[in-house]
Amino acid sequence: MTESKKILLVEDDPNLGFVIKDNLLIKGYNVTLCKDGEEGENAFYEANFNLCIFDVMLPKKDGFSLARSIREKNKSVPILFLTAKSMTEDKLEGFQTGGDDYITKPFSLEELFYRIEVFMKRSSVQLNQNEKVFSLGHFEFDFLNLVLKNNKTEKLLTQKEAEVLKLLYQNRERVLKREEILKHVWGDDDYFMGRSMDVFISKLRKYLKEDASIQIVNYHGVGFKLEIG
Repeated sequence: MTESKKILLVEDDPNLGFVIKDNLLIKGYNVTLCKDGEEGENAFYEANFNLCIFDVMLPKKDGFSLARSIREKNKSVPILFLTAKSMTEDKLEGFQTGGDDYITKPFSLEELFYRIEVFMKRSSVQLNQNEKVFSLGHFEFDFLNLVLKNNKTEKLLTQKEAEVLKLLYQNRERVLKREEILKHVWGDDDYFMGRSMDVFISKLRKYLKEDASIQIVNYHGVGFKLEIG
């Protein structure tokens, strides 16, 4: 039920912040609204949230810096950026700081609600008992707890990193098309989403590089295949 879902909204525009919060309350969400990055960071550590929505251009602490701070303590909570910026580099920076998705201003409330509901549905998905833990070479991948570990290290993944890795693993017998990954994980396959997916693939390669038998092979212009030798 959405009544139990808590959202941290950090937006310095009082009108936009009020409109978003008011409409989310109508939808049944529990919303905490903060007006700057420092206030948002303090609020995050005072309660447990199911989703964070951060404007990028914030006073005291911008959205990217806020996301970095939160990712040092919590790797799993989904982070959605609100941004007026249209440059590819800015959007990629958002993903590199640990963000899971972005929405560009101006946007419709319907689009925002769709993005939020996608995150909430994914966080509620329960796998069958035999689908909770996967074996990848020398690694053990615990999808439900977002943990990738071997006998030396343990890495806590973000939600989207875990979703991409799970999808690659479940389709490891074939080349997984780019548009399949984008639509399944991001719900869209536009250019900017494609660039962000490449960032996540690079991160996963970095995490898995300790095991030389595992490769995420890029089939240029087609997609990716997880190969476990």
